[in-house]
Amino acid sequence: MKRALSASTAIVLLSSVLAACGSDASNNAGASQSASPSAGASASSSAAPSDSTTPKEKVTINLWSFTDEIPNMTKKYMETHPDANVEFKTTVIATTDGAYQPALDQALAGGGKDAPDLYAAESAFVLKYTQGDASDYAANYADLGLGDDLVKDAGIAQYSVDIGSKDGALKGLAYQATGGAFIYRRSIAKDVFGTDDPATIKTAVGPGWDKFFDAAAKLKAKGYGIVSGDGDIWHPIENSSDKGWIVDGKLHIDPKREQFLDFSKQLKDNGYSNDTKDWTEAWYADMSGTGKQPIFGFFGPAWLINYVMNGQVKDTNGDWAVTEPPTGFFWGGTWLLANKDVVKNDAKKAAVADFVKWVTLDTSDTGLQSYWANGTMKTGEQGTKDSVASSVVMSKSNGEVALLGGQNMFDVFVPANANATGKNLTQYDESINLIWRDQVREYANGTKSRDKTIADFKQKVKDQLGIESE
Repeated sequence: MKRALSASTAIVLLSSVLAACGSDASNNAGASQSASPSAGASASSSAAPSDSTTPKEKVTINLWSFTDEIPNMTKKYMETHPDANVEFKTTVIATTDGAYQPALDQALAGGGKDAPDLYAAESAFVLKYTQGDASDYAANYADLGLGDDLVKDAGIAQYSVDIGSKDGALKGLAYQATGGAFIYRRSIAKDVFGTDDPATIKTAVGPGWDKFFDAAAKLKAKGYGIVSGDGDIWHPIENSSDKGWIVDGKLHIDPKREQFLDFSKQLKDNGYSNDTKDWTEAWYADMSGTGKQPIFGFFGPAWLINYVMNGQVKDTNGDWAVTEPPTGFFWGGTWLLANKDVVKNDAKKAAVADFVKWVTLDTSDTGLQSYWANGTMKTGEQGTKDSVASSVVMSKSNGEVALLGGQNMFDVFVPANANATGKNLTQYDESINLIWRDQVREYANGTKSRDKTIADFKQKVKDQLGIESE
């Protein structure tokens, strides 16, 4: 569960932090470059004698990740699979300063016994490894013996499958689901709309952005902002667009994304927000109700509630609820991929497949998905509950959260995950989003015209990425 972000690289980290989908912000910041055997696995592996009565040599799985989240899962795996003849050699390199991808790329290209057998990729750059430049290194799940029937039986969120697939072949799955909801203050809802019932608030703020801004006007009339800043609406807009940034090799500005220019300015000009930047102290202050004006809500997945808001809400704890957003979207996530070379060795193929299945597709009470959803990773200790990829697991799990006043968040996040789309991403999103957000902010602040903003955006994408506009 790692979601720490540096204020200056908020969006980049988004998935780091964010991206680390499913981890603690503090852990992400502390991710280090290291290699160590997984706890519970033997630290040594000497060649086994040929005598069939002696134990076979342990299968070593090289696992690469940008946080300690998946490496920590190996500990639970070994605890629940005491007979597994495997050891995990883990390498953790933080995404900070862009260190992870170059190191991973070099290791994949180098091949050999030290190459990654399993590796993680977050939403900000996952398409590079599932569909883009580095996708040929990834094994198809089907070649590991993990067929589409398992995906269907687990009720895996379709957006996760789409992002993890190339030409219909599944290469990676996220264990956590990051479909987004609208997270709102109950007390403000009662004051303005007469109720805090999620079913009613859903129709007050959506569907669609016209209803959202109608709600913003009603909230403003009573002294409230609807969101903290324009970053809060960017993710729903970005991930509900019909097309991504690149179409037929050219920069494409989807009309829904272009509309963000107008929405951002509308929020600022009408005082519908506190004009904060996400991942700053002012943004956090709005979670605790200590900002310039009280803020009604935020857009985000379960991890935003669990790993960001949980440490910031303070006196507003329990005064929150979730409902379906004006438009479906997802934000963040970590996908697990296997090196195609593992299928060349039957023992390694079986070991890798078993771990991948346990993490992403096992819907039993002893699968990672169940432990993750119910917060039971540590025996006898109630941990953080989280939205997972399997709707089957969430439907039989308890998603009641104190921060949400005891609401079962899975009632909202199951449909939220189903309503998200993964068909509008490109491997260049991380870089292009940074350029776009900066340009939109200048427009909203009135420092340049709309036409100039779009022209500058196109030029910067060309200069920095060599991508021409349509």
